[in-house]
Amino acid sequence: MKKAPQFLLPSWRTLAFLLPLAVGSACQSKTSTNESATTPADSTATASTDSAGAKKYLNKPLISEIYTADPSAHVFNGRIYIYPSHDIETGMPENDNGDHFAMRDYHILSMDSIGGKVTDHGVALDIKDIPWAGRQLWAPDAAFKNGTYYLYFPVKDKQDIFRIGVATSKSPTGPFKAQPKPIEGSLSIDPAVFTDTDGKSYMYVGGIWGGQLQRWRTGKYDASKPKEQEPAPNEEAVGPRVARLTNDMLSFAEPVKEVKIVGKDGKPFLSGDNKHRFFEGGWMHKYNGKYYFSYSTGDTHLLAYATGDSPYGPFTYQGVIMNPVEGWTTHHSIVEVDGKWYIFYHDTELSGKTWLRNVKVTELKRKPDGSIETINP
Repeated sequence: MKKAPQFLLPSWRTLAFLLPLAVGSACQSKTSTNESATTPADSTATASTDSAGAKKYLNKPLISEIYTADPSAHVFNGRIYIYPSHDIETGMPENDNGDHFAMRDYHILSMDSIGGKVTDHGVALDIKDIPWAGRQLWAPDAAFKNGTYYLYFPVKDKQDIFRIGVATSKSPTGPFKAQPKPIEGSLSIDPAVFTDTDGKSYMYVGGIWGGQLQRWRTGKYDASKPKEQEPAPNEEAVGPRVARLTNDMLSFAEPVKEVKIVGKDGKPFLSGDNKHRFFEGGWMHKYNGKYYFSYSTGDTHLLAYATGDSPYGPFTYQGVIMNPVEGWTTHHSIVEVDGKWYIFYHDTELSGKTWLRNVKVTELKRKPDGSIETINP
């Protein structure tokens, strides 16, 4: 969740109308839920315009036949595979819990090269085939190890608590068969799996507000006092979680740990610092021996990144990878392809609706010191 020139922000009267439309997503919500102690900094981000007033975008959607979001990209056997959310129009009324983001399946996309033809491989996993699932298949990720492909997904269980599940296949495009239960000890949303150069794999998870991460502050799930669970603006922000995976990639080898994201002064960000604190959509990649943890700031619509010397952190904030896209949510992945680095992301060019998004890709450029140049989408 990640500024080119924008339209004027709407009036507060207009904003009051827009806010209820904007909550939740495969990536997260568009407005503060009733659990948030803060007010969104602005409304939906908009695209820049040319001299004639037409909207301008850095890139075109990879596909237009279906709506896709939250793209997790990987290179398997020399081919690029993209594991996105599959946005659908449910007709359900919008509300502050994001119930209208009721995605039901995953489609996997692939292409031979950046800019090449994109293939939609159809439904790889359907919610009806997940024994423990209740509703809302949000942003997934994938991994390959031991001759098996693993699809990790967040979905609410039958008690309406987000858990992380895993499904397996012998093909990167599926179909995937879900395990009978969620990963023990899993929580929240937005799983991102990173395999280090030593072969160890780690899962990063978490999203506040609709992603429920703030409900786990005591170590146990608690939804009894939702307005009090997100830290106050002057308290330390809730951080994402990380756990190393077992060798079979089906469970956690250890309890989840909180990831610390700090400023260059070494101090953790506060909950009210919504231009820097973690919101959702974490992703890990490694470059020149450094660990790069990137994430969405949510209600300020930035994709930010921080670096560290360990997959567990702490990670020191470095800057903004991508300024706000059109739409409210922003969620990404970063992958190396043929010696160049690319960022996969989404916006709402096709629909103009924040719950019906489309995935895109653009090159990620770095300065000689390894810092990432900011992208205006």
